[in-house]
Amino acid sequence: MTAQLRVGILGATGTVGQRLVAMLEGHPQLVVTAVAASDRSQGKTYGEACVWRLPGDMPSALRALPVRSPEPPLDCDIVLSSLPADIAGPVETQFAAAGYAVISNSSSHRMDDDVPLLIPEVNAEHLALIPRRRGFIVTNPNCSTIMIALALAPLQSRFGVEAVVVTTMQAISGAGYPGVASLDITENVVPYIASEEEKIERETLKILGRVEGPRVRPAEFPLSAQCHRVPVVDGHMAAIRVQLGRKAEPAELRDAFTSFRGVPQELGLHTAPLCPILVRDEPDRPQPRLDRDAGGGMSITIGRIARDRVLSHRFVALSHNTIRGAAGAAILNAELLLAEGHLRLRNVH
Repeated sequence: MTAQLRVGILGATGTVGQRLVAMLEGHPQLVVTAVAASDRSQGKTYGEACVWRLPGDMPSALRALPVRSPEPPLDCDIVLSSLPADIAGPVETQFAAAGYAVISNSSSHRMDDDVPLLIPEVNAEHLALIPRRRGFIVTNPNCSTIMIALALAPLQSRFGVEAVVVTTMQAISGAGYPGVASLDITENVVPYIASEEEKIERETLKILGRVEGPRVRPAEFPLSAQCHRVPVVDGHMAAIRVQLGRKAEPAELRDAFTSFRGVPQELGLHTAPLCPILVRDEPDRPQPRLDRDAGGGMSITIGRIARDRVLSHRFVALSHNTIRGAAGAAILNAELLLAEGHLRLRNVH
């Protein structure tokens, strides 16, 4: 008998749901005891309902789990939600009202005043927003926002940030499965991703803001984002230009990145990478194929740090969009909630 937290996964057959299942296999504190998905999957076992799209085999322990409807009650203590945004909002609210802790990858509640939009290394103090009741919602940011906010956090802390311009090059897995039609993306770049630019601009400022009473006062620097879908399977990139609050040498930025640590590293959380930000000094790095799996997919990689002729500095950032940018982010949030006493382990046979 071991002390674990029982996890239910909403949207368990989708791209992020499968990542959650794979990453939770053998987790020392979290065990999947329930899976839920759309009507067409209900009544089947997970093995029957889920067309496994990840490398390797589906975890054998989950094959026989019945797929349930995404509504309470569910045989679990907490819920990890990877539901589509168009249905996630009311479903997650329903679970929170029923007393479940909901850790969501969906965009539906990210900007709610009483919902932490959490990157544990950056703004763990935002857990103060959680209402003093049993059920609540915590969200992780948009997959590109996580990379951008994580890259800006050490610069904001050490130098101050006055303005940011971001251009993203986002992998097709970010669109879910089946994602972008092959005839649209092969040998092509699509300079539009619905709502993505607005999410990056709003979410980053909330994450880098500070808690004032029952809400977050967003960071006040201007941030402009342009987003592009590119023919890469996994790995989002961002070309970032930043105006710092004081003069700094590129080497000082490098040191700020490589020395950056947060609460997950201090606590030794299971899914936390030893170094949340890695720096490559080669002139042609980072690259998705070479660097997206750094830190088990939980580290972001930064390169091409240099002065900029318009703003003060520029660099390129890369992250694994379905691990650090989605499933791994939700799991790390759950681990932080557990470590900070917002969740309680129970004995599981």
